[in-house]
This record gives sequence, C-alpha cells and structure tokens, in this order.
Amino acid sequence: MRAVRLVQVGKPLEQADIPIPEIGSSDVLIRVAAAGICHSDAHYRAGISKIDSLPVTLGHEVAGRVEKVGAQVANLAAGDRVCVHYLVTCGRCDFCKCGLEQFCRSGQMIGKHRDGGYAEFIKVPGQNAFPLRDGIPFEVGAIMMCSSATALHALNKARFKAGESIAIFGFGGLGFSALQLALAFDCGDVYVVEINPAKLASAASLGAIAIDARSADPVEQIKEATAGTGVDVALELIGSVKTMHQALLCLGPLGRAAFVGLTAESMSIHPYADLINKEVEIIGVSDHLAAELPTLFEFASSGKLRFPPETLRVVDLDAAQINAALDALQDSIDHVRTVIVPGK
Repeated sequence: MRAVRLVQVGKPLEQADIPIPEIGSSDVLIRVAAAGICHSDAHYRAGISKIDSLPVTLGHEVAGRVEKVGAQVANLAAGDRVCVHYLVTCGRCDFCKCGLEQFCRSGQMIGKHRDGGYAEFIKVPGQNAFPLRDGIPFEVGAIMMCSSATALHALNKARFKAGESIAIFGFGGLGFSALQLALAFDCGDVYVVEINPAKLASAASLGAIAIDARSADPVEQIKEATAGTGVDVALELIGSVKTMHQALLCLGPLGRAAFVGLTAESMSIHPYADLINKEVEIIGVSDHLAAELPTLFEFASSGKLRFPPETLRVVDLDAAQINAALDALQDSIDHVRTVIVPGK
C-alpha cells in the first residue's frame, strides 16, 4: 500500500510502498478515507515532540471504512463507517480503570508510537474504532478525533459551564471546534484572539467577539470589553509563551486558563499578581478521553459542530503535497484544517 512516512527528524516526509498490515484477533483493518494534518504532525517532523522509533507513518486524525475484522471483534463488520480514537491503551492499569486513559502506563499514540493514517490502510484495536454516523462526512469524522475532541476535553478540564465567558487564543482546528462547543454549552460572551484577518472574520460570523492581536494588546482589549473584569475561562491553543501569559492575564477572579498548545519554551509568572491575588488556575490539557467522544457525535449530528467545505483543504496521499501542508502550518493559514483524501 501507499504511505507517507517520517523517516528522519527534521527532514521532509517520504513516499513509501509498505505491506498492508496484518491484523490480530482483536484488531480491525480500516481503509482510510480521510486523515487530518495536525499541527502535532509538524512538531513530530521538526523534532519538537520526540519520536523514539523511526520510520513511522504519521496521522492520528483518521476515518474510513472497515475492511476486515479480527475474530474477537463483535461490534464491527466490513463496510462499517468508523473514526479512530488515537490512544491505544491497556484497559487494565489504574489510570485506565478510572477513565484517565491518556496516562496509561503502556499507552501508545497512533501516528506517533505506531503507524497512523497517512496511508491507504491502518490497523487499530477494535476498541479504538468508533462508528461514524452516515450524516457526518469522513473528513469531519477524522478531524473531530483530535481537534474537536481535544477542544472538548479542554473545556471539561476548565470546568466550563453555561453562562460563562471565554477567550480562545488561536482559531485553527481546535479553536474552530472550541467556539462551536462553547456555544453548544450555552456560554456567555466568546472572545477569539487571532492575527489572521480571514479567521477573525470567520469567528465573528459564528458569533464570537473578534480580538485582533495585531491592532492592540489582546489582554487590554478583553479587559475593556468586560469592563475591567476579565473572562471566566481562557483556552490557549497556539503553543506560545506569549499567548499563554496573555491567556492567564485576561482572566477575572477565580478564572481558569487551560493550556493546550505545545511549546519547548519556559514561562515565567508573577505568583501574586498573576495567580494568587485573583485565585486563578492554570490547567494543563493532555489529549482527550474515549468517554467524551459520544458528546461530539451528538453535536455533529445535530449541526452544532460543523466543518463546512470552505473551512477545509484537501490533498492527496502524496509526500510533496503533505509536506507543503505541514510547511504552511508554520504561518497563519486561512483555512481550518488540511485533510488527506487518498486518491483525491
């Protein structure tokens, strides 16, 4: 089968012809219909997030049709539409037993620790394949598995509730999902902080208050808009120390800042002024949980979570096209997500 693989850190991904995976009794083989290109994939390629064993097929946002099922898989059949939960876990350790499988002691991430969806086929445990309803396109099913699922987990970790105000720093796949999910939770005012004019316009069209970080300090803009109070929750989705600090500073009393974006930089804070005086919290957000996925499927089926065609860009399963898409993530692209559709 065709695949696009990371062979050497710091180098472009390479086209490869590798065997179709052989499945075990508890696995399913999926013919990939769509695979999202996530900013994390750019981090893997650059070495910002370390991968121990190479080569590996990247791609952790995956949807497709079941091609073959193992003998012990009873809930799926060939031809079923599915999307993939990217955390492969043991189900037996203390973390798995208490529903915190992102900390599984032997956990692996699809597309990092084991081959992912930048290929024509992918093998995953049957428990990682979730039925995808007919009304949800494969492209949307794929990107929901990271950008939307992680945004939902961030809101849950921040204990976000109806009526609260929120500031979203960054309006890529995660931010686009976070805005829609916040609205679905019947939030108060939503502020989207961005530098890209097209994304600011998109956020405003969805009901957010657009904060142009190029025109003035976004913290001051949010404070002015909230009569000096600040917001209840801030999500940092960019992975920049500068925006992390801004997310913290724009909080009101008892506010919660959830940090999702990845960075190798260190951050300094003033404990009294930034944290203690307002009793605010900084919350780290890692991945998401399988238990959260049904909520996403409900929102997608009801139209509360959408990725219209104009928000997506489609490329083929081609190394040159995929590398170009990863390169573009270093800048502020106008669209929300690039999706690989094999044979497109």
